[in-house]
Amino acid sequence: MATEAYCFKCRAKREIKDPQSTTLKNGRPATQGVCPICGTKMFRIGKG
Repeated sequence: MATEAYCFKCRAKREIKDPQSTTLKNGRPATQGVCPICGTKMFRIGKG
């Protein structure tokens, strides 16, 4: 299942390239990766 996040540089929702699951300081799960089009970092809070 591909995870989508909003790319602020492209101003569009895109699939996250090379997604990595992480946990925030408060214990919430998150996913981070890069935009496949422009290479900007993307971050999504929630289940990953």
